[in-house]
Amino acid sequence: MISVDAFDLKILAALQDDGRLTNQELADVAGLSASQCSRRRMRLEDEKVISGYHADLSSESLGFTLIAFIHITLATHSPDNAKHFRNLVLRVDAVQEAYSLTGDADYLLKVVLRDLKSLSDIVNNVLMPHRSVAHVRSSIVLDRLKETSKLPLKGMR
Repeated sequence: MISVDAFDLKILAALQDDGRLTNQELADVAGLSASQCSRRRMRLEDEKVISGYHADLSSESLGFTLIAFIHITLATHSPDNAKHFRNLVLRVDAVQEAYSLTGDADYLLKVVLRDLKSLSDIVNNVLMPHRSVAHVRSSIVLDRLKETSKLPLKGMR
């Protein structure tokens, strides 16, 4: 963890809202000169606090209207089996997020798909037949109450 000050936090908060801000726009928000702001941004990028920039695409506008969470239980709990499952997950583009868990399931996957047939294809033709997987349980999202990738920077110091 690196040390960040109030100026860094202002820069980070502003970039979370709009990653396309110019150094001058960031400087205005942070109360710094554009050159100071530029140096701080480059340091935050170099230290991987800012890990990248991207465009947020509207899944609904592009026809990806189904979100599902898939709980996976592995067939055996070995490093080799976990590696095989990890490699499988990395190859499936529909998987947006994947987590290793404690509790009843070993993994939780978030998938974004066009329809129920696509979900059926992933469950029945990709996950279930894989040798590392013993059990698959899926839940379809009915309504998204909140979606954000922003970190809670307020109150941090």
